[in-house]
Amino acid sequence: MIRAFLAVEISDEVRTAIFQVQQDIKEWLAPHLSKEIRIAWGQRDSFHLTVRFLGEIEKQLIDPLREAIAKIRQSHPTIQIPLDRLQAFPNVLKPRVLWVGPSESWFQSEAAKRLVELHQEIESCCHSFGFASDEKPFSPHLTVARIKTGERQVGPLLTQSGLYDRSVSLGTVPVGPVVLMKSQLRPTGPVYTKLWEVG
Repeated sequence: MIRAFLAVEISDEVRTAIFQVQQDIKEWLAPHLSKEIRIAWGQRDSFHLTVRFLGEIEKQLIDPLREAIAKIRQSHPTIQIPLDRLQAFPNVLKPRVLWVGPSESWFQSEAAKRLVELHQEIESCCHSFGFASDEKPFSPHLTVARIKTGERQVGPLLTQSGLYDRSVSLGTVPVGPVVLMKSQLRPTGPVYTKLWEVG
């Protein structure tokens, strides 16, 4: 069994832009950090757009899954996702995850509708392989940081900073080739290994 997920890789330019956003957040938080606040920052080389988290997967499913996802990819043109806002899950006042992604208005676009269709096909494909259905609607984003402890302090600080309101322009993520990533959890953070790519 391996721990794995489906994802879209991003360019070095976008990695660098996200890294800069991290630096801005770190700079703002630095004077206020305390022992109660623990933040795990995304590693520059690990940034990616998760399409579907699979969890533990049998090794013999790796090749059949590649064939199935390749067929789905062939019937969908590349979709461009702009990264132009910083936001938080579950909310800005008690953030557990800081992320960058498209603006709310983008979700009304034709590209957004095509992304939903692509994701639904991938979702039903994963379901046919025995993976549990993901009930949450797909929200394309790249994780900048995870607030492990101290979200009640970090939330108001970031809200005061104006970083959430600032328009950011970090480039676009083309949803073209889909990759299967193996994820190994280490004390220093997860280590990702690409198992296959279809596009």
